[in-house]
Amino acid sequence: MEILKTKNLKKYYGSGENLVKALDGVNLSVEEGEFVSVVGTSGSGKSTLLHMLGGLDYATSGDVTVAGKEIFKLNETDLTIFRRRNIGFVFQNYNLVPILNVYENIILPMELDGERPDKDFVWEVMEILGLDKKKNNLPNQLSGGQQQRVAIARALASKPAIILADEPTGNLDSKTSQEVLGLLKLTGEQFGQTMVMITHNEAMAQLSDRVIRIEDGRIVGGQ
Repeated sequence: MEILKTKNLKKYYGSGENLVKALDGVNLSVEEGEFVSVVGTSGSGKSTLLHMLGGLDYATSGDVTVAGKEIFKLNETDLTIFRRRNIGFVFQNYNLVPILNVYENIILPMELDGERPDKDFVWEVMEILGLDKKKNNLPNQLSGGQQQRVAIARALASKPAIILADEPTGNLDSKTSQEVLGLLKLTGEQFGQTMVMITHNEAMAQLSDRVIRIEDGRIVGGQ
């Protein structure tokens, strides 16, 4: 079953001689439960694509459909609610709240949405990610790898339709990167989660089910 789809997706900046085509007609389809990597060099458009997929920015033209909903047809308030309930994000900078402990950071998006966390599910995720003994720790008491595990747990906890990861190992050393990506793949398989990961690292991308290549705002391979 198709969970994510883009149709002729374009994102242009500037005009005339200064026109930049960050995305130039991207057509992409991701099946439910699939782990897809989008690979490209700096400036290829891969991060712009992730922002479009997650509704963090609006397209110049084209459509993005997530779980059957064309997200650019939603107003800003409805898009914010839809994004919070259906899309989990993992960024390379972790984005943890420094005054909240591990557990509080994980359930924060659900509390903001007025939802009651599924505590058994959250605890299961924490155990798999090796965070069960760090429940009460603050972010500054964790290593970079542990902080990224918290970010992954937070993305999984609300059981979103899809998880988008933007260079999730960008701030980690190679050994920790392998561990974190292995856990990302493990949790995805364990919970049947759909994941799209943006990366410039070819070796990391090979852990996914499918690799898509993007250059100059266009998909050039792996579709």
